[in-house]
Amino acid sequence: MHADLLFTGGPVLTPEGRTATAVAVTGDRITAVGHDEVRQLAGPRTEVVDLAGRLLLPGFQDAHVHPVPAGLELTQCDLTGTRTAAQTLAAVRVYAAAHPEREWILGGGWSMEAFEGGTPTKELLDAAVPDRPVYLPNRDHHGAWVNSRALELAGIDRDTPDPADGRIERDAFGEPSGTLQEGAMQLVGRLVPPTTAADRLAALLHAQRHLHALGITAWQDALVGDFLGMDDPSDSYLTAARDGSLTARVVGALWWDRERGAGQIPELVERRAVSSHGRFRAGSVKLMLDGVAENGTAALLDPYLDKCGCATANRGRSFVDPAQLPKYVAELDALGFQCHFHALGDRAVRDALDAIEAARSANGPSDTRPHLAHLQVVHPDDVPRFARLGATANIQPLWAAHEPQMDELTIPFLGPERAAWQYPFGALLRFGARLAAGSDWPVSSPDPLQGIHVAVNRVEPGGAEPVFLPSERLSLAQALTAYTAGTAYVNHLDDAGRVSVGALADLVVLDRDPFAGPPETIAETKVALTYVGGARVYATHDA
Repeated sequence: MHADLLFTGGPVLTPEGRTATAVAVTGDRITAVGHDEVRQLAGPRTEVVDLAGRLLLPGFQDAHVHPVPAGLELTQCDLTGTRTAAQTLAAVRVYAAAHPEREWILGGGWSMEAFEGGTPTKELLDAAVPDRPVYLPNRDHHGAWVNSRALELAGIDRDTPDPADGRIERDAFGEPSGTLQEGAMQLVGRLVPPTTAADRLAALLHAQRHLHALGITAWQDALVGDFLGMDDPSDSYLTAARDGSLTARVVGALWWDRERGAGQIPELVERRAVSSHGRFRAGSVKLMLDGVAENGTAALLDPYLDKCGCATANRGRSFVDPAQLPKYVAELDALGFQCHFHALGDRAVRDALDAIEAARSANGPSDTRPHLAHLQVVHPDDVPRFARLGATANIQPLWAAHEPQMDELTIPFLGPERAAWQYPFGALLRFGARLAAGSDWPVSSPDPLQGIHVAVNRVEPGGAEPVFLPSERLSLAQALTAYTAGTAYVNHLDDAGRVSVGALADLVVLDRDPFAGPPETIAETKVALTYVGGARVYATHDA
């Protein structure tokens, strides 16, 4: 039988390494992997792709991403490219002037390091937009910048108490200063006009095009539900899955409402049943255990330090009761749910591992494949537990580098010992853990090649900073595996994430072979072609 698609003339990354130079695809499956002999499968209707020395590899998969909010932000006041306070305010002014019809100024993506202490003030926003409410989450989406009009509409003043899961930043006189952290974001976020179903679908398809252009063929949406003003994206996935416009393979992680307990589990079972169709499956549950280190809400075993290096009373926040978490996870595991943990601080990581261990004890071995995302600070005692418990380490490599948010807002408040426990990719792998990789887009770039560059070099692309914890670097092959087979495992896509006979033809052609160049140039690599199930979903003009 002749192949429908044939790749020849370049290195092919198989599970054994770059051991082939030709691949044949028939229908949606890989039907041959080898060398010149594969050319015999070419027929009169076979599409032949000359790799011309470029690398063919499995499609990238993102283990933790938020495409619909990212797609919406791209059409709103997008601040992701700004780095200083002046640049950020200028972008807000330009957007507000260009959209006088907008009732609210929405968007986000500003950098904490652009403002003193990472907390911009309402007065700055008032000068840019005095007449309309403004709500702008920061780059990590764990805090929001608002103006006086937004605070007024929400009824937030000096007498408003902090919510249990958040903090209102205040000035020296106790007045709200304009930054809302974690759960306090919802005090204003709940007033933001909801998006429409058409908005969400358009955002999903816009994001999908962008992800395909980066070689991403599958992902896990890390928040399917309503949270802090973000609308549930499940309707957009179902619409796209039913009409065929969802070309990626997607797992949805259903949001665990941290204000409720086990009583929500029957609803999650129902949602799993009604929210799965075609290429979209809602078989995971997202449990957000803590916040982020930059604003002091990541859950730590020992207290944060102050600017003088002295211990404070703050150990961060646990958004889900650690005493109840093992029971929740055991019940979810027994029902066949995968648990997808946001665990950033070492206490949150330990709580998640303890809960997985409790589920293993209660239920025995299972194939639910729990995974812990972010893993900024991991106590060395907990590193070996990942492999022992079958917990996948879901890493966001772009964050593992020296940059202002790390050097100014994190390391001084962790201290030297804990700072050396950050993003221990190499240690996890040495102790046998399985690695999956993702971006957390729109928190950071969804480009896997940028993340792979940092995983290998522990330096930002184009950066000249010192290497960040060099012993935690990965090899190029290890980093690529995390973005392909590792995430495919997390997504239960056992017939994807590899180039081998019988596997799904979810494939990427790069514009070069990054193995042939120095590690410092990995980020210069681009995607030339992307295929899902043998169908081309992206091509550069010169592909």
